[in-house]
Amino acid sequence: MSQITLKAARVNVNLTQADVAKKLDISVGTIKNWEKGKTFPKQPMIEKLCEIYGVSYDNIFFDC
Repeated sequence: MSQITLKAARVNVNLTQADVAKKLDISVGTIKNWEKGKTFPKQPMIEKLCEIYGVSYDNIFFDC
């Protein structure tokens, strides 16, 4: 599998930014910043994102 952006991974599982923010108990702004490459999630959040999106860390492209 080739690399995929956080946004594309989220869209592929039909979730909105608000859905993901709620699952992670964080703000929508944080999700937006991660997807835009303004900030970078810490390891525990990366693991949760991978689980939610059904992708491995190696397949996510972080645009930072």
